[in-house]
Amino acid sequence: MTRVVTGSRLHFGLFHVPVDGLTHWPDGTPVRKFGGVGVMVNVPEIVVRVERAEEWEAVGPLAERALAFARRVSDSRVSFRVEVERCPPEHVGLGVGTQLGMAVGTAVATELRKSLTARDVATLVGRGERSGIGVHGFAHGGLIVDGGKSDGTAVGLPLARLAWPTEWPIVLARPRVTPGCHGDRERAAFARSRSPAAALRTAERLTRLGLLGLVPALIERDFVAFASAVYEFNRAAGEPFAADQGGVYASAEVDALISRIRTLGVDGCGQSSWGPTVFAVCRDPDQAAFLAENLSDSTDVTITTGKNDGAAHSNT
Repeated sequence: MTRVVTGSRLHFGLFHVPVDGLTHWPDGTPVRKFGGVGVMVNVPEIVVRVERAEEWEAVGPLAERALAFARRVSDSRVSFRVEVERCPPEHVGLGVGTQLGMAVGTAVATELRKSLTARDVATLVGRGERSGIGVHGFAHGGLIVDGGKSDGTAVGLPLARLAWPTEWPIVLARPRVTPGCHGDRERAAFARSRSPAAALRTAERLTRLGLLGLVPALIERDFVAFASAVYEFNRAAGEPFAADQGGVYASAEVDALISRIRTLGVDGCGQSSWGPTVFAVCRDPDQAAFLAENLSDSTDVTITTGKNDGAAHSNT
């Protein structure tokens, strides 16, 4: 039996949204697709248990999805029982699909004594199609800077993996609204026609905010600079999808929640991926507790911390 425990992924934003026919920037530099910045957090956790069985079986939340991931990795001659012990809801901005797929795929590979890298598992279970943050975060934890994909690359290239400051807790707040964009609607959002000139301006701005703002502030443990950079980066990352979401954020409720968090004195906040989960980076545990108390009347609130190690595996 193999048990795998991983955390959730917060996605601060992509560097570049691909444009049909745009393969090089005006100076001749090849375009790398997607990229971006995100961080792993300790909770909510995803915990799966996999063991050989006489026939295929799955139990627990998202059981059918977990079973499909297991079948992708298994030798056709071997069946497994998959138990999802803990898992947050999917399509709320926490990267559940990738973490669940990576956890189940890794567990099955371990049971079969297959030596697979995180990239190998991601390819088999069909994750990392756009962002590679969840794949690399599963393996290593921390804040991941994804350098994007070139043609023929299955998973984005990790440019950097940085430890999250243990003294900066993160409050997760999820308004009680419909799930974020996913499935056909998500594919349509990425397929929508965009201006190459606008794409270049957005990519330049996001790269500058991410690589010259957010990342140095984290390395230097400059909380004020990081809070400002992550808010600006996240907001700018939402602008290319305003036509798909009805605004920079997923809904009016998310927009209002982010504004409320900032009025409560926490500037480093934004929408994770397609939402509706909102993250708020706090200066210390006292600020996190204050914020959580003030948001608990209208949202589902969790206080978490950055996860600086990869998924934990145990085999018996």
